[in-house]
Amino acid sequence: MKFIIPILAVFGCLIGNGAASADPPIRPGDHVAIVGNTFADQLRIHGYLETLLLQKTSDTPISIRNLGWGGDMLTARDRPTNFPTEETTLRDHQTDVIVACFGMGESFAGERGIEKFKADLEAWIESHRGKKYNEKTEVRLVLVSPIACEDLGHLTPDLDGRNRDLQSYTRAMREVAESADIAFIDLFEPSRYLMDEQQGPNLTTNGIHLNQYGYWAISRTFFNQLFPEHDETPPWQMRMDANAKTGTAIGVELADIVSDETGLQFRVTETTPPHLPPPVDNPLPPQLEFLRDTLAVENLPPGTYALSVDGEHVATASADQWTKGVAIDASPAHAEAESVRAAVNDKNLQFTYSWKALNQVHIVGERRSSPSGRALPGEVIQFSELAKERDANLAKRIRLATRQWRLSRVTQ
Repeated sequence: MKFIIPILAVFGCLIGNGAASADPPIRPGDHVAIVGNTFADQLRIHGYLETLLLQKTSDTPISIRNLGWGGDMLTARDRPTNFPTEETTLRDHQTDVIVACFGMGESFAGERGIEKFKADLEAWIESHRGKKYNEKTEVRLVLVSPIACEDLGHLTPDLDGRNRDLQSYTRAMREVAESADIAFIDLFEPSRYLMDEQQGPNLTTNGIHLNQYGYWAISRTFFNQLFPEHDETPPWQMRMDANAKTGTAIGVELADIVSDETGLQFRVTETTPPHLPPPVDNPLPPQLEFLRDTLAVENLPPGTYALSVDGEHVATASADQWTKGVAIDASPAHAEAESVRAAVNDKNLQFTYSWKALNQVHIVGERRSSPSGRALPGEVIQFSELAKERDANLAKRIRLATRQWRLSRVTQ
């Protein structure tokens, strides 16, 4: 039975023309710092990109500190009085790689601001070039473009003008990155491609700020561009024939296929982690539907069949639907992947409490000499230790298992 995966062209559209270096800009064991605007800041509360990176590097896990700040631009990065310098935080984290997300705020200056933006980018690169924040090797840099502006009707006036400017600023970032020989991630073109698709939920809340679904979708293309010529991890694709008791698969291995009048059972050994389930129940656009783990079973007798994994219900569909393929997002493996993402978000919260605490006035401001101000620095240190502790345990939560799957006919 031939197994066809019609996703390579789709991946090409979603990947775009990103990082082009021979080696991926992020490597196993790296300490990564993310800096930049609201897009960067909100990566920490959704956790999709970091979870994907942890899944890929679980044997030698990466460690991420998100230093994003809502509204940041290259030359406008306001901080409270006496706030720790960015360089101090980069050295504390022993940073190997800085991922910089800029261009959205700057793009509002329009065409007249592009040359200044390029000069500011070049200055930012020079400010880090040659620095050894990890005390061993020169820091590597990754530039990340803004996303496109989504058409949300009256919420997004001058949509075409905004996207012309965002495209120009993305092009400027690419030129600077190529000139400096550093990695570049283009999120503008893939996001515009998805936004132009009629089917599927909106990606943003106001045209330029991604919602949770938007971060789920864009994190995948971000991840793929970080590893453009390396082992992309396609979704699980399982196709079986109930009559022949045979099957082919990508991402997992199938064994011990047994069928009878009540259904089909088989053993699945996970060789790659599952894809993170989308955070919506709405139908997805075709480009993203192909990114979901899928099971297809041919030649089932007519009827309705329920899928269980290790005794836990996962999905129910008709024989015709199983023939076409059913997205598998709720298996125990997917629940475990979601628990990793939740742990990532918790780690990021502990770091945020230690680095960007809400009550800065008591820590570095005018009330730092008050009783509560004197107590808070110790608490901040405890939050930092909690972040490190959680960081060390994240990869241990990622596991590949062998599980028993069963497709049972549902009696009426």
